[in-house]
Amino acid sequence: MAEVERESMEYDVVIVGAGPAGLSAAIRLKQLDPEINVVVLEKGSEVGAHILSGAVLDPSGLTRLIPDWKEKGAPLNVPVKEDNFYILGAAGQVRLPNFIMPPLMNNHGNYIVSMGNVCRWMAEQAEELGVEVFPGMACSQLVYGDDGEVKGVVAGEMGLNPDGTPGPSYEPGMELHGKYVMLGEGVRGSLSKEVIAKYDLAADCDVPKFGLGMKEIWEVSPDKHNEGEVTHTMGWPLGFKNGGGSFVYHLDNNQVYVGYIIDLNYKNPYLFPYMEFQRFKHHPKIAKLLEGGKRVAYGARAVTKGGYQSIPQTAFPGGTLLGCSAGLVNLPRIKGNHNAMHSGIEAAEAAYAAIQSGRSGDVLEGYDAALRKGVVGKDLKRVRNVAPLNGKFGPLGGMGIGGFDMWFQTIFGFSLLGTVSHGKTDAASTEEASKHKPIDYPKPDGVLSFDRLTNVSFSFTNHEESQPAHLKLKDASVPVDVNLPKYAGPSARYCPAGVYEFIGEGKDAKFQINFQNCVHCKTCDIKDPAQNINWTTPMGGDGPNYPNM
Repeated sequence: MAEVERESMEYDVVIVGAGPAGLSAAIRLKQLDPEINVVVLEKGSEVGAHILSGAVLDPSGLTRLIPDWKEKGAPLNVPVKEDNFYILGAAGQVRLPNFIMPPLMNNHGNYIVSMGNVCRWMAEQAEELGVEVFPGMACSQLVYGDDGEVKGVVAGEMGLNPDGTPGPSYEPGMELHGKYVMLGEGVRGSLSKEVIAKYDLAADCDVPKFGLGMKEIWEVSPDKHNEGEVTHTMGWPLGFKNGGGSFVYHLDNNQVYVGYIIDLNYKNPYLFPYMEFQRFKHHPKIAKLLEGGKRVAYGARAVTKGGYQSIPQTAFPGGTLLGCSAGLVNLPRIKGNHNAMHSGIEAAEAAYAAIQSGRSGDVLEGYDAALRKGVVGKDLKRVRNVAPLNGKFGPLGGMGIGGFDMWFQTIFGFSLLGTVSHGKTDAASTEEASKHKPIDYPKPDGVLSFDRLTNVSFSFTNHEESQPAHLKLKDASVPVDVNLPKYAGPSARYCPAGVYEFIGEGKDAKFQINFQNCVHCKTCDIKDPAQNINWTTPMGGDGPNYPNM
């Protein structure tokens, strides 16, 4: 496609993503200087439409940003009042007493929230301060300056034909330039991937690691609802060879968040994460809670779990990585939103100081240092060995050794283990199908468990079908010639939205991409064994429309 002429707009700071990280950065910038020009670009149809999180929120980041959030009506309405952890067997469960859990695992003082609604409220606070927030504006390209620095993004390109050429209603989008560009795209963002590769930001860190989180919202009978209850489980049905577990959070209005996270370092290509989640709901303890209720929403999202040693350099020429784009989730706490907010604050303060001194387009090294040495680094460093220990010794062994490591650091301030390495990427962890047996999953009953396409309809996802597929193959022959015979076509299973399917068998099979189903979880970009799938942004506003995930 020939070079496109685009109009441009100038800002002091351009922020990609209206999640907790991006909105925190925008708010903090305006707190520091009401005259600073800040724009937030969000690919979802509205703020919150693409936000999916558990979520039990540690309010430390929000309190640092907006100390009077309670008086301002922030939607943190359900404090945690009960904290449970169970190891499940097929027919029963064993509860681990709270006193054996490291203190950092305690949820006292935290809130069960919809992060989508929290972000909607944060966007209101940002707009009141003068931040320009534009939803439905997918950022499809980075714009580079004369010295190779990031100087902006292309947002709002619309009307491309399926082959990528401009259609009759083509709109080229606009270039938005800033003295600094902040990327808060969430896990495995396409622009973040580009800058990490371009500036070799991951040269000195361990490999990134991920999980796939799937979530449903259920309305349950009032007599089964226990507002403020937080329950986590491990064990059945996933077993103890693969990492992962569930969360069940009772929020208000007789609603319950039911979710399952599966570590993407699993070896068996026949493993079907979505069906593990559906099977989990048939455990007697969970089935008893859900019987008589109804599922009202579904979604899925990749989760970062590499932790401290997997954080790349977070500052690059002209910009910063925020939140999950940098990988700031505390795995054992299953929390990253507070760190996302802290990262936004730190980035805002570093950018403000640079702009005040007349700088632009340079590397905000102060941000990276503040992130690693401040509250985020301290939060992540003490749990850095949990994920790699789970990977090496399985969930039970990892929990035992990792629990000891966290307790030891709590008491003595250092780890006897040093920093344990992750080893392989999640894609490289996938073994050939010949080493494994297929897994027989029960058929969903349509009451507690559901087939993928039915559930995807409850994500309210939508993509204009005449646009180019945003899921791009580097080599179109790989799925049928390599992944099908060698790995039994794992994309047909690891995708929680049924995007990928093989029609026919053997060399005559055809690989079909149903991109309309995509819920933007990014699992394919992470887990594909050949790393042949590149997730890019579809046209602005397309994708899931989560109500209050």
